[in-house]
Amino acid sequence: MHFLITGAAGFIGQLLAQTILNEEQYTVLLTDVIDPPIPEGVKYPQNAKTLRADLCSAAESVVEKNLDAVYIFHGIMSSGSEENFELGMRVNVEATRSLLESLRKICPGVRVIYASSQAVYGRPFPDIVDESIRPTPESSYGAEKLICETLVNDYTRRGFIDGFSLRFPTVCIRPGKPTAAASSFLSGMIREPLNGQESVIPLQDRSFTSWVCSPRTLAGNLMHVLTVPSLSLPLHDRPINMPGIGVTIQEIIDALEKVGGTDKLKLIKEITDPAKEKILRSWANNFDNSKAYKMGFQRDPGFEQAVIEYKESLR
Repeated sequence: MHFLITGAAGFIGQLLAQTILNEEQYTVLLTDVIDPPIPEGVKYPQNAKTLRADLCSAAESVVEKNLDAVYIFHGIMSSGSEENFELGMRVNVEATRSLLESLRKICPGVRVIYASSQAVYGRPFPDIVDESIRPTPESSYGAEKLICETLVNDYTRRGFIDGFSLRFPTVCIRPGKPTAAASSFLSGMIREPLNGQESVIPLQDRSFTSWVCSPRTLAGNLMHVLTVPSLSLPLHDRPINMPGIGVTIQEIIDALEKVGGTDKLKLIKEITDPAKEKILRSWANNFDNSKAYKMGFQRDPGFEQAVIEYKESLR
C-alpha cells in the first residue's frame, strides 16, 4: 500500500509514519508546511518520500494517482485556533477542502482517514456521549473539525472518496515539547517531571476528568481503520468516536508517583489559566465507544500502562 500523511511533521504524523516504515510492503509520502523528517530508527526509511507544501495553495502537488490511503493530520490545535480565528479556518478548513478536491480529481475513491476530535461536542452533555448526540462545539477548533467531518460525509456519499472521520480522545503521553492544545498539560504532567522539568496544570480541580488514549493504542487503531469495510457505516455518516478511558488529574498524579517516584510530585504546579480552563470544560469526558468496538478498534487497559510505556521510551 502507498500512503499520504499530511501534517507529517507533527507527533501523530510521525507516530504513524514510524509504524508504516517498519513494514517492508508499505511506502509513504510525508508532507507538511515545514520539511517533515523521516522517523529515526525505522526499518525501511527508503520507503518514504518527503515534500514541503502548503495545502491551501498547492494541494494537488501532494496527491499521487497510486494512493491507497490518505491520513489528514494537518491542523492548528485548540488553543491556537481560539487565539487566531483566521489561521485556524485557513489551515483546518480551507486546506482540508483543497486536499479533498485534489483527491476527488486525481485519486477518486481513495480511502481517507480524517483526524477529528471529541471537541465537536459541546454542553450540555448527557451522562454518556455516543455518535447519536448532536455535535454543538464550543470552540473554533471543534467547529472547524465538524465542518470538515461534514465535507468527508458528503464527499464519501458522492463517491469522491471513501472517508472515515475518527474523533480522537486526547493522546498522551506525547513526547517532545508542549503544543498549542489546551489539553497539552495532560502529557506534560508526566513528560516534564520524568524529564526533570516543571509542569503547570491550568486548572485547580483534581477531580477534572479527561478522555484519553495512549500513542500505542492510537497507532494500532489508525492502521486498523484500513481494514474496516466501507459499508460498516452509512455513506453520509462517517464519524467514529475512538476508544478512550476517563482519567482524573488526581489519577494522573497518582500514576506519576507510582511510576516515577514521589520526588517528581514537587515539579507539579496548579495555576489557573481561565482561557484554557474554559476550553477544557467544554469537552465531554465520558463516551460510549460501542460502535468503535464492534468495528474492531481497541482501548487502553489503563492510564498507568501508558506512563510505564513513556518511561521505558526514555531509555
